[in-house]
Amino acid sequence: MVFKSLQAAVMVVNRLTMGFTITLTFMCFLIPVHQATPTISQLSVKNMDFAMNLYRKISSYHDKNIFFSPLSISNSFAALSMASGGVTHEELLRGLNLQQLESVNQPELIPKLFQLLHENITKNGSLKLDQAMAMFMERHFEVEKKFENDIKMFFDADVRSVDFADTEGSIRSINQYIRHKTEDKITEMISDLDPETRLMLINTIFFQGAWELPFNPDFTRSSPFYIDSYNVVRVPTMYLEGVSMLILLPNKDMDYTLIDDEITAERFLSWVTNLYQTKLEINMPKLKMEQSYSLHTLLPDMGMPSVFSNSANLTKLSKNQGLKVSEVLHKAVIEVDETGTTAAAATTIGITPYFLPRTFYINRPFFFFIYHEETNCLLFMGRVIDPTKN
Repeated sequence: MVFKSLQAAVMVVNRLTMGFTITLTFMCFLIPVHQATPTISQLSVKNMDFAMNLYRKISSYHDKNIFFSPLSISNSFAALSMASGGVTHEELLRGLNLQQLESVNQPELIPKLFQLLHENITKNGSLKLDQAMAMFMERHFEVEKKFENDIKMFFDADVRSVDFADTEGSIRSINQYIRHKTEDKITEMISDLDPETRLMLINTIFFQGAWELPFNPDFTRSSPFYIDSYNVVRVPTMYLEGVSMLILLPNKDMDYTLIDDEITAERFLSWVTNLYQTKLEINMPKLKMEQSYSLHTLLPDMGMPSVFSNSANLTKLSKNQGLKVSEVLHKAVIEVDETGTTAAAATTIGITPYFLPRTFYINRPFFFFIYHEETNCLLFMGRVIDPTKN
């Protein structure tokens, strides 16, 4: 299906091998108060649906730039779901759109699928995607042994003991861990810490690559970018006959917000399935932006209210009563230049083809997706309204 509101879906010909450095971090704070076996391809589709739902939720609040990592968020909550039970567990899986993948006879199936997905993405070494997970626990906090064993098995988690009563020391240790795992892309993730924190779950993803054919910086020039009919900014624009990122460019004079409801996992898969290579002159703006989201204000409306409430059921995490997730923070950074892309993200959980013109000018608001081609796993997605705004 061709959407009249879209001028083009482009998978830029020059593949990324990859010119990205994408870093994602997830953290969790916790404070007192029958079907055929699913495949990783099915998991990717479910993650994609969750990504589109979250995108629409974020975009409903503002008309600014958007950038986040669906995989990072899903990965962290998949780990957290192993600690949950009852209604809380059901809500987490439903909110993540994973409930259809769960099997009563295979309670560890979903974590195993995430493990296999990561192995598949990284198996041939063609791109650098390093994931790490750590569980920082209060020294006297007792975690259920099964949960600890499972998070080590499926997410290769590093379990560390800290003294949360030493707030400054704990903050320093956690930030140092994140800084190291993200290769200095995220230097200060947290600046304060709830004194009642008992556990912090941190997941980092570091993704790195380079353009197979870099843009020649000598061809980069200042060009107009049309935010809307009344606002024009000038941005450094790169030139190349060829790139590998899916770009959706709305028709000229078309309100980009009309695209929001058209983006679904099914349509995304139809686009990438029917894409074909063609030689184009690409004019793409250099880009650098940083976005932060308080997901604990969004996720309850996406079907996950109880995990943030006093009725949270996290009994598989610990026999300690009255645990809940205090906050979920997500931070994502991306930079696109002539050599490739660098992106970093951090989340803290307080617990079809189109007929294209010869020259493709990306000079107005557009959408972009960074994904693993073999599994169609959506790593990052974003919307650029004004490339001059961080």
